[in-house]
Amino acid sequence: MIAELVCGAVALLLYVNTLSADFCYDDSRAIKTNQDLLPDTPWTNILYDDFWGTLLTHSGSHKSFRPLCTLSFRLNYILGGLDPWGYHLVNVGLHCCVTALFTAFCRPLLGGGPWSLLAGLLFASHPIHTEAVAGVVGRADVGAAFCFLVSLMCYARHCHLRPLAEHSSGSAWRAGLWMTGSLGAAAASLLWKEQGVTVLAVSAVYDLCVVHRLRLREAIMLVLKRRNVSLLVSLAWLVCWGIILLFVRFYWMGSRPPNFSNSDNPAADSPHVLTRALTFLYLPAINAWLLLCPDRLSFDWSMDALPLLRCITDWRNLQSVLFYSGLALLVWFGLRSPPLHSATVNGKSYTNGKSITNGHDSTPLQDNNHYRDSQSLDSPRINGYHKAHPLKTPQKSLAPPTENVVIFALGLLALPFIPATNLLFYVGFVVAERVLYIPSMGFCLLVTAGLRSVFMRCRSKSFRGVLMSCAAGLVLIYSLKTVRRNQDWQTEEMLYRSGLSVNPAKAWGNLGNVLKNQGKMAEAEKAYRNALYYRGNMADMLYNLGLLLQEREQLSEAFHYYKLAIRSRPTLAAAYLNIGIIQVSQGNIEEAKRTFLSCANIPDENLKDPHAHKSSVTSCLYNLGKLLHEHGQHEEALSMYKKAVLKMPRQFAPQSLYNMMGEAYMRLNNLEEAGRWYRESLKAKPDHIPAHLTYGKLLSIVGQKSEAERYFLKAIELDPARGNCYMHYGQFLLEQSRLGEAAAMAEKAAELDSSEFDVVFNAAHMLRQANQNEAAERYYGKAADLRPHHPAALMNLGAILHLNGKLKEAESNYLLALQLKPDDLITQSNLQKLWNVMQKQDLRTTGS
Repeated sequence: MIAELVCGAVALLLYVNTLSADFCYDDSRAIKTNQDLLPDTPWTNILYDDFWGTLLTHSGSHKSFRPLCTLSFRLNYILGGLDPWGYHLVNVGLHCCVTALFTAFCRPLLGGGPWSLLAGLLFASHPIHTEAVAGVVGRADVGAAFCFLVSLMCYARHCHLRPLAEHSSGSAWRAGLWMTGSLGAAAASLLWKEQGVTVLAVSAVYDLCVVHRLRLREAIMLVLKRRNVSLLVSLAWLVCWGIILLFVRFYWMGSRPPNFSNSDNPAADSPHVLTRALTFLYLPAINAWLLLCPDRLSFDWSMDALPLLRCITDWRNLQSVLFYSGLALLVWFGLRSPPLHSATVNGKSYTNGKSITNGHDSTPLQDNNHYRDSQSLDSPRINGYHKAHPLKTPQKSLAPPTENVVIFALGLLALPFIPATNLLFYVGFVVAERVLYIPSMGFCLLVTAGLRSVFMRCRSKSFRGVLMSCAAGLVLIYSLKTVRRNQDWQTEEMLYRSGLSVNPAKAWGNLGNVLKNQGKMAEAEKAYRNALYYRGNMADMLYNLGLLLQEREQLSEAFHYYKLAIRSRPTLAAAYLNIGIIQVSQGNIEEAKRTFLSCANIPDENLKDPHAHKSSVTSCLYNLGKLLHEHGQHEEALSMYKKAVLKMPRQFAPQSLYNMMGEAYMRLNNLEEAGRWYRESLKAKPDHIPAHLTYGKLLSIVGQKSEAERYFLKAIELDPARGNCYMHYGQFLLEQSRLGEAAAMAEKAAELDSSEFDVVFNAAHMLRQANQNEAAERYYGKAADLRPHHPAALMNLGAILHLNGKLKEAESNYLLALQLKPDDLITQSNLQKLWNVMQKQDLRTTGS
């Protein structure tokens, strides 16, 4: 128990610095933008959506069904919102529990003493765990490991009780209960993460190699000749339960595997069999090296982080050969010893004079070096276990033979890793450090078993001291590396900078996003360009660079990068959206309409993030509706808005869309529907100012004057510095013949939004209607300054100058307006009237 507490405490100390970390990398999509975490999302959605919040049956789903992990995130959200501290606390706590359980599990395998402590310390300190523990999404691996160990320990207890089950109904009941617990925990491990189901295979290896200590030939003969019924029944339960879990899991995700982009797993996309074979054979060697020497770690290993092996002469094939040779040697070591001499008498096997009931060795476990316990082999036994001599202090049972521990450790290392090998199906990554969390248990057990074996064989105290010093040094080096690596996971900027040497394209691109969010636009642009230098066809980076340039008003260059992004990924709806917005700003209305329509027609099949795609499509339809609305095509605009509502994903903020639907219904004189959609807009966002203003106008039209005024005043209260609110309220006051108040609101609006043409121009209109012609002249002049080539601004400035008796200035503005719009009848009429007045006053006119 002390060893477990020590190892758990060490794990806590090593990862306590992650409690101050922010959300990093995949945490944003799995937590910050995952609608399944929100309280207003039904709990049952967790059962139908993948880890990222996408419907499991959708063609673009990752198919990562991890409801227990998502549920834990949701509980975190309920208790602390989006405060990262609580999420990291749960991760660290789970890691401490897993470390303690692993230490306890190693005790009977390594004979207790310092060896289980060493295995636990290696696991607690291994740097490969930093991604799983410091990265919040790694909780799936840590949670799966916890249930994995619970299942394995329950099965070990079942094996302990199984020999007694034939003679005692109570023992049989307890053995069955432990088996049920093991199968249940295996299912829970699967619901944390997919590789958790491999605990069933690991349990079978444990039963055969550790409990029964069988060699390969003996295991095969056992199955073929059905010698041990109780063992075969246990194995049958494991196999059947595994088949059931896998079948249900495959059915639940839509009965088809996920689709991944070629950048996620380039080898899987290669058309050459040799390239795929050599690369996939090389990847386990790389993962083994990361376990042995975790010096070069990265948040992402996709794209070109590990170049493909395209030919036999690639020197990296030598690494593969060395890895598989070493693995073969370990397997040979575990299977090399000949089976112990045994005989069968009355249906029971006897090995070296010891009884085996149903294949289960009832004597204390022994090491292959035959170090004996202080107990006598011929001492009295109780329930199949030796009773200690009354005059001797009993020692703890020794471990099983090292060969058996090695085989089990290899099984614990290899079997949970098989789903990541691309052997059964292609996966969406090249190397993922967090996937090694469970396999690292086998690695730590294997290293400790090797050190223990060398220690036992060596009689030199000095050599033993050196060996233990090396073990302590390894734990210390791992610990220092873990603490250092945790610092990289403190912020996204630090994390991405740490990955520049491994995956420069991905790291520079993500770093650009961080720098842009920090307002460091020049540095962000440089980062994006660096990313494109390493990999020029990254659609996301081309789009992000275009977005940055668009925000800096470099529209032509932004347009160019959006086009390149679409060429790289024709389904990138967000690029179409921003191209349309640029076209609108440049006055290319018809082209913008075609662009928005093209975006709206892009299907969402096989997309990595269908929610983001649907959001962009919805925005395209919304912008197309606004264009049609502004050009008086209200029926067509309403049709686009309705399509947008149908396309709209759950996370889309609908208040602006609902408000514009209300506007369209207003223009079509359907006041009842307009009111309904204005109220929907306010329901979606109670502080949405445009909806307060438009709903106030509607209430004024239907005669609810006091209620309308309340909405106008509420809009001003929500944003007192917004001139548009005062302008709408002033228009309302003008309609109520409250001219003085209306004029005051108009001037307030123009002062606050002095650079907004519409506000200043409308304020001048209101002042003119309130008979404050001098103020109206001033603001018409400001409007004309803002848009010197706007015919209406020049015409209205001419009209107010005309009214104010400034005839020559009025004439000049009328003429400028006619140059811009020669066929404007109102301007022509006003100018003719002006000339008539000027002729009566004997003033020289330009037209005379």
